[in-house]
Amino acid sequence: MVMGEGVMRVSETNSVMNAAASGAGADSPVEPAAAAQPIRVGFIVGPTGVGKSAAALALAIRLGAEIVNADSRQVYREMDIGTAKPEAEDRRRVPHHLLDLRAIDEPLDVAEFLKLARAAIAEIAARGRKVLVVGGSGFYLRVLRGGIFAGPAAAPALRRELEALAAAHGVEYLHARLAEVDAPSAARIGPRDRYRIVRALEVFRLTGQPISAHQQSHRFAAREYETLTVGLALERKRLYEAINRRFDAMVERGLAGEVRALLEAGCDPGRPPLKTVGYRQIAAAVRGELAPGEAIELAKRDTRRLAKRQLTWFRADPEIVWVDAERGLEEAGSLLRAFFARPQAATR
Repeated sequence: MVMGEGVMRVSETNSVMNAAASGAGADSPVEPAAAAQPIRVGFIVGPTGVGKSAAALALAIRLGAEIVNADSRQVYREMDIGTAKPEAEDRRRVPHHLLDLRAIDEPLDVAEFLKLARAAIAEIAARGRKVLVVGGSGFYLRVLRGGIFAGPAAAPALRRELEALAAAHGVEYLHARLAEVDAPSAARIGPRDRYRIVRALEVFRLTGQPISAHQQSHRFAAREYETLTVGLALERKRLYEAINRRFDAMVERGLAGEVRALLEAGCDPGRPPLKTVGYRQIAAAVRGELAPGEAIELAKRDTRRLAKRQLTWFRADPEIVWVDAERGLEEAGSLLRAFFARPQAATR
């Protein structure tokens, strides 16, 4: 797949990282005084299907900004239609970074994403451009704003105990236990997300404090940027209708063919990223396990459920300023314009 203009390749990103580590790029020196100021970063967030890409493109054109992707599936090459990846023409109009970084069998973990995103932000800012980070992967966005809370090392015996409880009583039982000791984490972790439920309970048992409290303390201690986070929202019925229309459009554009090509290339449908909502159901249809119409309806249903979980995650974030996704573009532009224009804080 040919990458669109303005998309950062891995080799380019590594070069940027090296330049950022030394304090300046060869062609874009940063004055010492400027380097001491925190970079301002605007974030555009919201649930899947709400229209983040189109809104971010329009805002970037108005603001003179470049876009850094924070969607955990758009980093993979050959996953274009089902991830609603920006079109090549949109990438020519506004540079997009951190798209198409990996082959589908080359995982990108959150720590590496964080390094690449920081490097991209530094490179954009060094050229005097504004930065918009755009995506629906809430964890990617959170760690970029506040870094990663590493937490205590895993305790194998404790994990075996928790896994045994899940095997005996179901993952939902562990989720209910988590809700008793850490309601904020239970609200944002899905009731069947075994790994994250076990980790949250493990941290609580090892430290005596909820993982949400650790993350909150870490978030305020590790700030690298001045940020404004704008959330795009739609009334639930309108959002679900938009999700259904978008998936129908993906099918018309050839989603089944995209999935078939990935399967024929040897991609494992039982592992990420093909387990992604939409890809998983269409892969089942391609393999003859579901009728096409049934697969489409299941994909729409599961996408709506995903959007609901994402909204729960984002609604728990007090920093997000919400605007209507269809009628609030001017408001979002005004907020971001004022944010980028306000006088810099005193040098730290």
